[in-house]
Amino acid sequence: MAANNSLAGDDFLLRKVQFVVLQSLVMIFLFINLLLIITFLKKEYFYTTARYILFAVTLLSDSLLLFMADILLIFTHFHITIQVWICIIISALAILYVTVTPVTLAAMTLERYVAICMPLRHGELSSTRNTMNCILIIHGISSVPCILILSTFFVSASLSFYKKYQLCTAEILMFYIWQHNLRSALYQFQFLIMSIIIVFSYIKIMKVAKAASGEDKKSSKKGLRTVALHGFQLLLCLIQLWCPFIESALFHINLSLYEIVRYLNFLLLYLAPRCLSPLIYGLRDEVFFQALKYIASFGLYKQNLIDKMN
Repeated sequence: MAANNSLAGDDFLLRKVQFVVLQSLVMIFLFINLLLIITFLKKEYFYTTARYILFAVTLLSDSLLLFMADILLIFTHFHITIQVWICIIISALAILYVTVTPVTLAAMTLERYVAICMPLRHGELSSTRNTMNCILIIHGISSVPCILILSTFFVSASLSFYKKYQLCTAEILMFYIWQHNLRSALYQFQFLIMSIIIVFSYIKIMKVAKAASGEDKKSSKKGLRTVALHGFQLLLCLIQLWCPFIESALFHINLSLYEIVRYLNFLLLYLAPRCLSPLIYGLRDEVFFQALKYIASFGLYKQNLIDKMN
């Protein structure tokens, strides 16, 4: 009995340590994303240039999704149940913004393709107005899975179900196997189209890079590396989409194992890709990196000045 109590105590302590570490990492990465967003807003050039506007969309999308996913993780950790109708709203936003980032990556890839392969039309096609319209299209495309998944839920759920209290997960919207299959088919189709866009753009830019010389060749090679980075980010997003299927199976088998797997998925497939990739992208851009360095150093300078005054 004493040994069992000791094991239970060790398991409880481990879970608490994991939870504290995870929340600390979430706060750090949300702060980094916030710093990147502030950098974007501080310079007019950024919010009038297509690629930086789209980059800001990924930052906002990833930050919002990370925040909501962390809230749901906290609910699961403390076994907090909420009414189903509230969970539906949270899940709908999560489903929407899971797709916004990969669709935006495809749009950013097309922007690089136009800049390198169609330089004479780049200014016209990448105007601020067209970029704003592009953002609306991105959210329209991203809302398709959300609308279809919610539609299947609304026709399947009884009115009394909305008032029940349950642990909030995206699986709450799924009653039947065919709903899971529909979600999987929608995501796989979207990612197939986005993968084709990225591969097509990479091949076209590679052809231009081979034919170019001097500054044009350097610009084309940089474009190739950018498209390759988008492809890597898209791959991470695709891997992340398998999380709900794994978690759904475990949720109905073993709640403790479900919590462990969800913790690892959140750490490796939600937290790392959605925070490190934008940071890497921001650091690769010389103009953005210089602005980020200036804002970060200015913040430290102000803090040192306050400390001296005190």
